[in-house]
Amino acid sequence: MFIHDTILNRLRRGCETMAYPQGAPPPLPERHGGALRVETARCADGCAECVASCPNGAIERPSGGSVALDLGRCIFCAACIGACPEGAITRTGDHRMAVRGRGDLVLGGPGREELRLAAALDDKLRGLFGRSLRLRQVSAGGCNACEADTNVLGTIGWDLGRFGIQFVASPRHADGLLITGPVSRNMELALKKTYDAVPDPKIVVAVGACAIGGGPFVGLPEVNNGAGALVPVDLFIPGCPPHPLTILDGLLRLLGRLDEVGKGPGGARGGL
Repeated sequence: MFIHDTILNRLRRGCETMAYPQGAPPPLPERHGGALRVETARCADGCAECVASCPNGAIERPSGGSVALDLGRCIFCAACIGACPEGAITRTGDHRMAVRGRGDLVLGGPGREELRLAAALDDKLRGLFGRSLRLRQVSAGGCNACEADTNVLGTIGWDLGRFGIQFVASPRHADGLLITGPVSRNMELALKKTYDAVPDPKIVVAVGACAIGGGPFVGLPEVNNGAGALVPVDLFIPGCPPHPLTILDGLLRLLGRLDEVGKGPGGARGGL
């Protein structure tokens, strides 16, 4: 009887996995706000209110220069938005924030109002990883916020495995690393050994402000200010923490899968 009731209940619930990326992405929570946009043309001469308001030193404005906002160091507290008298910094509500180069996370100046989103891997690497990507997650001194949002992708609502992406327990079974945390000195050797244990060719994904630029701990002697100081990074996903949708978009963008998934008769599971 118990098994019978369980099966009936499961049939009534149906498929609870979201259709994205076949359909429109789910909306971000209002408090999240998505990526930021910087319109330096609206900045008043000599104004540096946003610079003074940033608790993490993510905004700079050299004398006589334009505002530069580093989303790699940004913790998305929105203090700069409230401090800017000209409204030059705004939220876009856009979940897409993953980039391939560290410098692509710096906004400000003509043509740099918004992010230059990540391009896919080259054809050879896409041929190797595009349909089956195994990642070893390394928490290198993180607070568990980025780790939690990464874990969410494995739940029934997101079902990361439908894209052929899985997290594995051993780096020897992995195609790359997904790193969170500022890489504390105590995790430095562990990260290097884990990276070396992954067979070549391999990829590295840095998730969150800490893994990209040190986050709130930047400049402290106990951390390495992110993963890039120790291992080459192929994909940067900013946020504090990034929304699961932002992480998923970055991974699919890296694999060149956003134009493929969802085309088959199986809905969101089609195209695999």
